[in-house]
Amino acid sequence: MFGKALIGSIVFVVALKVPAWSASSDDERFDRLASEYLDRMPALSPVGATLLGDHRVDSELDDVSPEARRARAAFAREFLGRLARIDRRALSRDRQVDAALLEHALRSELFELETLQEWAWNPLLYTRLAGSAIYGLMARDFAPLPRRLESAAARLLALPRFFEQVRAALDPARVPRVHAETAARQTEGLLAVLDEMVRPRLDALEGPSRRRLERALESAREAIRRHQRWLEEELVPAASGDFRLGPALFDAKLRHTLFSPLGREEIRSRAEAELARVREEMYGLARQVYARLYPYTEFPENPSEAYKQAIIRAALEVAYRQLPDKDALVETAQRMLDRATAFVREHGLVSLPEDPVEIIVMPEYQRGVAVAYCDAPGPLDVGQKTFFAVAPLPAGWTDEQVRSFLREYNLISMAELTVHEAMPGHYLQLARANRYPSRLRAVLASGPFIEGWAVYAEKLMADAGFPDDDPLTKLVNRKWYLRVIVNALIDQGVHTSGMTREEAMRLMVETAFQEKSEAEGKWRRAQLTAVQLSTYFVGYLGHADLRREAERRWGDAFDQRRYHDRLLSFGSPPVQFVRALLFDLPIPASPAETAPGAQETGSRRKSSE
Repeated sequence: MFGKALIGSIVFVVALKVPAWSASSDDERFDRLASEYLDRMPALSPVGATLLGDHRVDSELDDVSPEARRARAAFAREFLGRLARIDRRALSRDRQVDAALLEHALRSELFELETLQEWAWNPLLYTRLAGSAIYGLMARDFAPLPRRLESAAARLLALPRFFEQVRAALDPARVPRVHAETAARQTEGLLAVLDEMVRPRLDALEGPSRRRLERALESAREAIRRHQRWLEEELVPAASGDFRLGPALFDAKLRHTLFSPLGREEIRSRAEAELARVREEMYGLARQVYARLYPYTEFPENPSEAYKQAIIRAALEVAYRQLPDKDALVETAQRMLDRATAFVREHGLVSLPEDPVEIIVMPEYQRGVAVAYCDAPGPLDVGQKTFFAVAPLPAGWTDEQVRSFLREYNLISMAELTVHEAMPGHYLQLARANRYPSRLRAVLASGPFIEGWAVYAEKLMADAGFPDDDPLTKLVNRKWYLRVIVNALIDQGVHTSGMTREEAMRLMVETAFQEKSEAEGKWRRAQLTAVQLSTYFVGYLGHADLRREAERRWGDAFDQRRYHDRLLSFGSPPVQFVRALLFDLPIPASPAETAPGAQETGSRRKSSE
């Protein structure tokens, strides 16, 4: 919500848009509460509001002082109290979902502020917030350029105050060194935002407005340099926190992030079972690839694990012969996006949005965690451009590191990446979700639902024959799914069981066939984040389980395109709510109600279906 993330999950609006079914007095009370909740948030995170499409406070920069944190906590408690006075069972089904999401988000906000306290030990939150303050204004044409530049000037003039608050908030004894070092590298990228996105557009302003922006650029540059010196000279040497959350904090964060009936033990159990199953499936696919190369091969009836490992590796080497140009990753992704879009349309897999999408080089201040990401417009900027950002190879990499990366991101894998981030993955799903009538639900979107759909989309496309209808495509897809499985195991292993770098690297490189460069990057990501790596696997399990249930319930009437369109019509709530809406089941009030063996109880009143 508006605590730990600070950006990307906040919005406020003048009037809440709600589905057009008839409303009871209880529904009307909830609508007023939701509208006020969304309307009163500008002071909590103006940057987050910009990113989600409300531009009333584009000229303000977030306050990250202790007083601001207390205000956010008070806000959450106020709305929890008011929400508790509404009878959820009397609400329409769609509002029951939104009410459950709102309660969960408010409780998660208090957990982030008062228990996890990432504001005191994670400098990456602030680096990304500072970068997004300007990037969010300049990347999309939601308003005339002069107006956006004037807002940028106001935020740049507030940067010295912002960085002073950051330095006061961070406790070096609690900051993990890996977080401090990554923040120091990312902060340098803030200067690139000024030089590449703001300074070249100075001519759009004249007179006092231009002079104000020029002063703001110089003030911001000095504030960034001063903060950079503090990071390098004071924070990095003094950073002595433990990057491992520990079992208690990890489990609590897992509950708040996933909003799922699955706990750590069941996630591990299912991941281990899937790991064994998928490796066996990969061996079967690898045999087909290998037999094409060596048609007279006689495979043993009961091969050893070492033999299976060798055959899988040999088959994957075929994919590693097809490498993209290291200096043309964006162009490669664009070609794959064009092909994927045509493929989805030709095969009628799901209805396509008309929203524009552009592949870009990842901004410097965002690099160092993931290879790519999807930057979709906020739910109040519907129709604006989506950015599929791809990180360039680091300039200092050796030839061996470059070769390792290109092998991991071979042409088939670049197709997988494009499917996940864009078509029919994040870009398509989020474009559909942004059009759901309830803006509240769009604001409180479920990360596991979103990531799970993208992983589901990878398998959907590979099984349908994209980019090629052959065993090698499916083999690479299963390798990518192994990455998802291993992500979940490493996530909890690192933060709850003391998993070492050597253990994690062995699991990724040997068990999951990842290249060394990919595994090293994932080890860093596992240190920098907690729980996020589990969202892919848990989200995918939800989607895979739901698809099987739909096929069983609907039998011969099951139609893939209609299923996907229906699935994506509910926004991005956790899968258990989509299941209830899809099959006209009672709306669960909590994850426990969707655990195996739970009874289907609750209100079924006033379906809007």
